[in-house]
Formats: sequence, structure tokens, C-alpha cells
Amino acid sequence: MTDPVESAALAALAGELVVLPTDTVYGIGTRPDDPAATARLFEAKSRPRDLTLPLLVASVSEARRISVFDDRAEVLAMRFWAGALTMVLPRCEASRGWDLGSPAGTIAVRMPHHPLTLAVLARTGPLAVTSANRTGEPTPTTCEGLHHVFGDLVSAYLCEEEPCSGSPSTVVDLSGPEVVVLRVGSIDEEAVRSALAAG
Repeated sequence: MTDPVESAALAALAGELVVLPTDTVYGIGTRPDDPAATARLFEAKSRPRDLTLPLLVASVSEARRISVFDDRAEVLAMRFWAGALTMVLPRCEASRGWDLGSPAGTIAVRMPHHPLTLAVLARTGPLAVTSANRTGEPTPTTCEGLHHVFGDLVSAYLCEEEPCSGSPSTVVDLSGPEVVVLRVGSIDEEAVRSALAAG
């Protein structure tokens, strides 16, 4: 019997689209270093190119490899990862050429708190993953709903029996000198700023 985690990992590594459960909502993703793969992801979601595709990673060390991790990022990763916090950070050499949309100088990174997705990421390395919906529409909470939206555009659906219906992640921009909370999700702004103040 085929291991669904392995099937999803192999599909993503081949540049195909996969659907994954996370601790927030279902995500749709692919490998980030293949321009044809990320173009497929933009097209499937009808996502404008001025929105950057975020990255999911399996570990803090992987995040450090693809982004410029400063002291603030270290503090927030230690406090909230694995979990529902996405950090926008400057790109480093490893990710500079990836076609993830614009702005091209930054990268949004998160380590999700979900065993199935972490198992996939452990096999693939970082993946470009965004919410599994058409842009502007709600994200389906069931595999049936996801199939209805994406059908054969997705090569591997890694789904759970129970609906996946968490809140989106909180997005914090650390690419400049000021900390800017771009979106408040599962983690409130006060918690983020308290963690940074405590160091």
C-alpha cells in the first residue's frame, strides 16, 4: 500500500501540486525552486503575482538556511514554532532566485504544528504553501470540498477525516527595523510584542 505522506512528498518534489493539512487551514503547495511549479501554483489559485507565496519548513534550521534570521526571528521562533506564526524576513542567497511573486527581496516562513505536513517537509525540504482556495474565496475544510475546487490540478491530496478549520496564521514583518504585524490570526499582536520585549 502506498504511503500517502511519501506520495505527497514525491509529487511536490516533481514540481506537482499537493494539498496538505496544517494547524491553521488546508494548504496547497509545491517545491519553491522550480519556476514552472510555482507558476502552476499561482495559476491554480488565480493568485496575483504581487502576492508572495509563503514557505513552510520542518525546522528552525531550515528557516535559517533560506532567510536572514535576526535576533527577533530567533525569539519568535523559539516562542511560537511550531505554530501559527508566519515571519516575513529578508531572503538569503539560497532563496534569492526563487520565483515566489513580489516583493522579491523577502520571504514569508512558517513552521507548522501538524505531524503529517511536518513529515512531508522532512522529506522535501521547504515548500511554497498557501491556503488551499481560489483567491478571494473561503478555504474548504474537507477533502471533498478541496477536490471540488482543484480536481486534477492537484496530484496528491493528503487529507484528514475531520474538517480542518483553524484560524489563519498571524503574519509579522521583520524585514525592516520596525516590527509590523501584517495580519492578526491565531496569535494576537500583544503576545508577539510581549515575546519580543521579554527577549
